[in-house]
Amino acid sequence: MRRICSNVIVLSLCALLASPAYAAVDSYRFLHVTIETPWYIFIFLLGGVFAPFILMTVLVWKNAIRKAGKKVDETERKSSDE
Repeated sequence: MRRICSNVIVLSLCALLASPAYAAVDSYRFLHVTIETPWYIFIFLLGGVFAPFILMTVLVWKNAIRKAGKKVDETERKSSDE
């Protein structure tokens, strides 16, 4: 069974490398720099660089709300004990 799976994987890779789609990826059309290229780079970096900062902001904000709720509970508990 393992031999059959490895043969299928090898045959799939050979078919991909022999297909015209692989040749199209390596063509000049995809490597050509145009006036839109800086925008593509900007959009790529926008997601890759700013997404972690947005995630960090959301997590810090959520953690601050959770800690503030715990402090309120502790002060209410202390005032009710007295």
